[in-house]
Amino acid sequence: MKKRRASFPFPRPYVFVPMCVDFLHHGHINVFLKAKKYGRRIIAGLMTDEGIKKYKKKKPIIKFKDRKKILKHLDFVDYIIPIKNLNFYQIAKKYKFDYWVHGTDWRKGVQSHSRKKLKETMKKWRGKVIDVPYTKGISSSIIKKELF
Repeated sequence: MKKRRASFPFPRPYVFVPMCVDFLHHGHINVFLKAKKYGRRIIAGLMTDEGIKKYKKKKPIIKFKDRKKILKHLDFVDYIIPIKNLNFYQIAKKYKFDYWVHGTDWRKGVQSHSRKKLKETMKKWRGKVIDVPYTKGISSSIIKKELF
């Protein structure tokens, strides 16, 4: 029996944007604006509290349910999927996204391995990984340092 791939309640293309959104800022908006060019609807991947603790080695300031509420009220976002880790290729394999959009910050550092494996995986169905130029001078980490 052939395994059916997961789908969403709207037509393709599926445009996926993963984020932590521990503080929503204009860098996030820039990524969503770019993602919107690849499809009318955007699926946001929202890192869970546990996922953030593993990835950033610190707990988030804003709880998952509240970050989800923030994303739900953005016109850009049509659907939200919780992300528990940086094994992005597993999520991509399940949903067969047409486009995966992320800031260029993941080309180096802890996410670079995930990016490489994701690109290899998405090639199998001609999915594309889109790197959006990182918005200089802003990040949730910078905001946290300034506030705390």
